[in-house]
Amino acid sequence: MTGTVQVRGARLPQPDGTLSEPLDLHVVRGRIAAIARAGARDLAVPDVAGPEAPTLDAHGRVALPGFVDAHTHAEAAVFEPDVQLAMLRQGITTIVTGQDGVSFAPSDPATYAWASTYFAAIDGDHPVFAGGSVGDLLTTYHRTVPVNVAYLAPHGTIRYRVLGAAQRPASDDEIAAMTDLLEQALDDGACGLSTGLEYVPAAYADERELVALAKVVAARGLPHVSHMRGYEDKGVAGLDELLRIARASGVATHVSHLHGPAGDLLDRIGAARAAGHDLTYDSYPYLRGCSILSMVSLPTWLPVADAAATVAALRDPAIAGRLSEHFAGLSDLWPRITFASVPGMEWAEGMTLPDVAARLGRSAPDTVVEILTTTALRASCVFAQPPTNSPESVRTLAGYEGHLAGSDAIYRGGRPHPRGWGAFARFLDEHVRRGAWSWWDAAEHLSARAARRFGLAGRGRLVPGAVADLVLVDPGRVQDEATYELPRTPATGIEDVLVAGIPVLANGALTGETPGHGLRPASG
Repeated sequence: MTGTVQVRGARLPQPDGTLSEPLDLHVVRGRIAAIARAGARDLAVPDVAGPEAPTLDAHGRVALPGFVDAHTHAEAAVFEPDVQLAMLRQGITTIVTGQDGVSFAPSDPATYAWASTYFAAIDGDHPVFAGGSVGDLLTTYHRTVPVNVAYLAPHGTIRYRVLGAAQRPASDDEIAAMTDLLEQALDDGACGLSTGLEYVPAAYADERELVALAKVVAARGLPHVSHMRGYEDKGVAGLDELLRIARASGVATHVSHLHGPAGDLLDRIGAARAAGHDLTYDSYPYLRGCSILSMVSLPTWLPVADAAATVAALRDPAIAGRLSEHFAGLSDLWPRITFASVPGMEWAEGMTLPDVAARLGRSAPDTVVEILTTTALRASCVFAQPPTNSPESVRTLAGYEGHLAGSDAIYRGGRPHPRGWGAFARFLDEHVRRGAWSWWDAAEHLSARAARRFGLAGRGRLVPGAVADLVLVDPGRVQDEATYELPRTPATGIEDVLVAGIPVLANGALTGETPGHGLRPASG
């Protein structure tokens, strides 16, 4: 792997929205050394890739900086070739993991076992990491995968390591212990803090705890990235909580997978940004979400952070009445659920909850309890979002200046959400080919803004000196092919991708090269 190549005859986006004439990009040792008119031989730039360098003919395709997936659950799945292909066929060269406050590090054995169990249907099992520091985890990606991996310090994991599954606010001493763990995680290379406030144990945290931790990342110039306490009709209240935390701590705020009524949300976001708050968000271009069934269906008064205790509680007749009251409030949700991963009941994957209930001869709530107890909470589902969301809301949120692209990809299960295979290609198809974005806008939304937000130095732009993470897009062909029925279908229109100047996708196929790294903020 030399990282030296000439990319010939590519067209680059211009700030005015046009595309350049065909240009040659000279890549030397993983970085762009020069950009010149196609075929130029009179470069007055030392150490450019000369005529003897390997070449990649763009044939007029659009060259974009490698895309940064601002929200994905691929810290384990990235080692799988079919997942690598899914990412690269969309142009993704860097992923930001550690999302929603739950992941593999920093962990002792008990914490690692908890995170691996609680998020089993989201993150799966890491093939080589079994607990340790954030630095240890980032090392597992060094030249072992074709894409780069950045990592957020997950609040829920840190909290579990200090408090276990405790269903209460933290004490001063416990907050101090969490602060120390977060400081070390940032020293080791985490690019911010993630919170998952609808998940446990983060759901038990009060603002005092969250402000204390936010101050730690604020001091480093890094963001607080949050799955809010609620979306759709609860989205404005969720934003208000994050803004209170930001005001008290000075932290920059990034909202994960924002969806809901765009007018209400953007009124709040626009006012906050106008008042000086550093506030951004990511979104995916779909009207269905995906998560673990326990988060979607169970109340947090159950000990959901402890799978064994929750299974025992679900089988306890003494709580049946209280649980029935909770389930009664979810009657509108049940028809919107389709199962994604149901270990031991794989026949249910891809079926709706009403259809599974009919097959089992049970009510929808009893079917949920049956699946959760049978799988020890290791089940996930795709769910249609309520009418407060709409295609127009999704398009409007994606067009805003504070928007970054994130797939929220989950690769586990027999019928996963197609966003892991198609989100970025769908953005290009819907917003560039058939929408209002220019190719310059696409580079901003899909790469540059995330590189800036997470401190990924040298990425997000195709300029001399930048890292040569580079994607060639056929502007007339790019689109997603994955569907809810056939989710594992790679996108089309992107067939050549470089990471640090190394071809990792050529003619639509993996090359087997693995130049990826565990990225640290401000690292190149």
